[in-house]
Amino acid sequence: MQTPDPPVLRDIVLVGGGHSHVGVLKRFGMHPLPGVRLTVICRDTHTPYSGMLPGYIAGHYAYDEVHIDLRRLAQFAGARFFRDEAVALDRAARRVLCRNRPPVPYDQLSINIGSTPRMDNVAGAQEHAVPVKPIGAFNEHWLALLERVRRHAGVTRIAVVGGGAGGVELTLAMQYRLRNELRALGRDPDELSFELLSAEADVLPTHNAMVRKAFARVLAERAVVVHRRAAVTQVSAGCIGTASGATLQADEVIWVTQASGAPWLRDTGLALDAQGFIEVGETLQSVTDPNVFAAGDIASMVGRPHEKAGVFAVRHGKPLAENLRRAVQGRPLVTYRPQQRWLALISTGDRSAVASRGLLCLSGDWVWRWKDWIDRRFMARHADLPAMQTAPDAGPSPVQLHEDEAAQAISAIAMRCGGCGAKVGATVLARALDALRPVERSEVLIGLHAPDDAAVVRVPAGKAMVHTVDFFRAFIDDPYVFGKVAANHALGDLFAMGAEAQSALAIVTVPSGLEAKIEDVLFQMMSGALEVLNEAGCALVGGHTGEGRELALGFAVNGLIDEDLGAVMRKGGMRAGDVLILTKPIGTGTLFAAHARLQARGAWIDDALAAMCQSNRLAARCLLEHGATACTDVTGFGLLGHLVEMTRPSAVDAELDLAALPVLEGAEETSAAGILSSLQPANVRLRRAVRNQAQMLRHPRYALIFDPQTAGGLLASVPANRADACLSALRAQGYRHAAAIGRILPQGDALEPIRLVTSTSAAARTAPPPHRGSHPSPPAA
Repeated sequence: MQTPDPPVLRDIVLVGGGHSHVGVLKRFGMHPLPGVRLTVICRDTHTPYSGMLPGYIAGHYAYDEVHIDLRRLAQFAGARFFRDEAVALDRAARRVLCRNRPPVPYDQLSINIGSTPRMDNVAGAQEHAVPVKPIGAFNEHWLALLERVRRHAGVTRIAVVGGGAGGVELTLAMQYRLRNELRALGRDPDELSFELLSAEADVLPTHNAMVRKAFARVLAERAVVVHRRAAVTQVSAGCIGTASGATLQADEVIWVTQASGAPWLRDTGLALDAQGFIEVGETLQSVTDPNVFAAGDIASMVGRPHEKAGVFAVRHGKPLAENLRRAVQGRPLVTYRPQQRWLALISTGDRSAVASRGLLCLSGDWVWRWKDWIDRRFMARHADLPAMQTAPDAGPSPVQLHEDEAAQAISAIAMRCGGCGAKVGATVLARALDALRPVERSEVLIGLHAPDDAAVVRVPAGKAMVHTVDFFRAFIDDPYVFGKVAANHALGDLFAMGAEAQSALAIVTVPSGLEAKIEDVLFQMMSGALEVLNEAGCALVGGHTGEGRELALGFAVNGLIDEDLGAVMRKGGMRAGDVLILTKPIGTGTLFAAHARLQARGAWIDDALAAMCQSNRLAARCLLEHGATACTDVTGFGLLGHLVEMTRPSAVDAELDLAALPVLEGAEETSAAGILSSLQPANVRLRRAVRNQAQMLRHPRYALIFDPQTAGGLLASVPANRADACLSALRAQGYRHAAAIGRILPQGDALEPIRLVTSTSAAARTAPPPHRGSHPSPPAA
C-alpha cells in the first residue's frame, strides 16, 4: 500500500488576475507552502499589463507582448485556475459566489480585481460610452473601432473623457495608431479629430507643473482639442453635454475617469470608501474582516491614500504573498507602507515618453526606451518560468489547524486502509450530494431519491438497453469543469450509437484529506457532471466513492434504443461514396501534455476545454436525420484508430484529408515540438493501417491522427448527396468546426485500408490504389 500525498489543509482563493495576484502566484510557485492550495478565479485567461496598454494601442506591441498568461502562471504555481467571475461574497460561510459555477470556499481570500470607470452617475454614459476597463472588453471595442475607421470614408470624431495620465496616454496612443492606419491606406490622417475632456483646470492634475506643461504642448502639437473644467453630465448618441452647458459632437466616446469599485462589493458587508473600494489597513487586510485581503486599485489604504496606479499594484504583490502565507500559519503579519513619491513614465503615443516624480520632469525618446526596458523585464519575469519540479518532502505542514482538523490531517497522511475501508465517509458523502438535484425519470423506481443497495430502473416497452462505462483521472485542476468533461465523455458512446441517455452510476476517487475539502471537491465535480447528465435527460441513480491518490471520475451509463435497432448507428455500415464527417476538432492529447509542461498558451487550453464540454447529443441527432451510415466517438485511440475500427467491419477503405481536419489552436505547434500524450506511442502502432505513410510523415497534421482525444467529437459517414446539408445543420447547432475530412472507398487489394491525402492531392487523384503483392510501405520513422 502507498501513503497519500500531503492533504490540502487550507485554501487561499485569489479573486481577480491583477498585478498583485500575478506577484503572489510567482512567489508561491517559487516557494510553495505544503498543505496550502491556491485557487485563482478570473474571467480572463490572459491578464493585461496596464503599463504597456498604451503601447499596444499605439501599435508598438503585439497582444501577447502585453498580456500575462494567467492559466500558465497558475499551473506553475500549483494553483487551480477557475475561469469565471465573482459576483458576491458569503463571508459567514467563507464562500465566493461565482457567475457560472458553484460557490468556492476559502480560508483566506484576496481580492485584486482592479477598478472600473464609474458611469452610472452620468446620464447615457453606460449606453453610449466605452469604458477603458475591463481592458478585455475595451480591446474588443478597440479592434472594432480600428476596422470601422479603415472602412469609413470621411471624418471620425473621437472624444476621450478623463484628463488624468490614463486619458492623456490613451488619446495620444489611439491618435498615433489611427493616423498611421489611414496613411497606410493612402488616406488623409486629418480625417480624424480628437477631443479630450477634463473636469479639472488642467490635464494630469496630480503631476507637477512641468509635466502638465509638457503634455499641454504635445497635445497642442497633435491638434488634440482639450476642454478644461468640462465635467461631462450627459452622453447621447453622437453627442456629449458638459456642466457648462456646452455640447460636443462625437462618433466615439471613450471613458477614462471616475474610477470606482465593482458594484457587487457593496453587498459584501466589507467597509468601502466613498468610491466603493475596499478599505484595508497596513497589512492589506480588510478593516472589516481579517480573512479578506485586497490589493491593487480595488484597495483603499486607510490613513495612507495613494493614487490608483500600476506601480502600487505591483508592489502590493510581495507583502500580500507574505501575509497570505503568514495568515494560514497563524503568524504575525508584516506591514506595508506605500512610498510618498513614485516614478511615472507616461508615453506620448509615439516612441517617446515623459518621466514624472515629485518635481522631476524628463522627456525624450530615451525615456520611452527606459520605460520599454522596465516593462519588458516585468513581463519576462512572469513569462520565462523555470522548469516545474517535484516539490520536496517538507515534512509536517506549518499550517495552523484546529484540534479536530489536526486529527483529520494525521489520519489523512497515515497509512490508509484498502477494501471498504477506503470508502469516503457517509457523512461527507451525504453532505456533498445533498445539494445535487438529478433529473427525474419515470422509469427510475429506486434511485437517489430513496437510496438502497442498488438502483432499480424499468426498461420501457419496445426499447432495448445500451450499456457503456468510462473512467479516467483528472487532467485539469478545476473539479467542476472536469466533472462536465467526464460526463460528456461517458455519454459519447451512447450518442454515437443513436441512443437516448437514461441513467448513470458514478465511480469516484478522491484523495484523502480534511472532510471539508473532500466534501467541496465532490460537490464541485458532481455539480459539473450533473449539469451535463441533466441536460441529456440522464438520471444519476447512484454510484461509489472511494479514496485514492488522485482525483478520478467515471460513469456507467445506460441508454435506450428501439429494440428493432432500426435507428442504431454502428461502427460498421460505411458505404463506398460516403463522405466522412468529424463534428469537433482534435488535439486535446498533445495540448494537455504541453499544459502539464507549461508549454501551452492558456487560450489554447480554454478552447480545448470548451470543445470537450460540448455535448455530442445534438450532433448525433443531426447525423441520424441526415442518414449517417456509421458513427463512433473519437476518444483514446485517436482519429486513425477509430476510423480503422469503422473500416474493418464495413469492409471498405477510406481516404483521409489531412488538410481538411479541424484542429484545435496550438495543437500543431505542440505536436511539432514533440510534446505528445503518453498514449501516443501505443496509438502510433496503427500506422501500419496507412498505405502511404512515408509520403505524409512530415505533414504538420500527421502526428495528430494518432492523438488521443478526451470527450472528442463524432466521426460518421454520410451519403455524399446529403453531406453538405448535414454540415450546414451541424454548424447551425453550434458545431462550428464540423468538417468533411475524407471519403469512403471500395475495399481494394491493399492490406492498408487508409490513404492519406491533402486537399491539393485529393483534387488530382490519378494513381490507382495499390494492389496486394506490391511493395509494402516503409516503416514510419
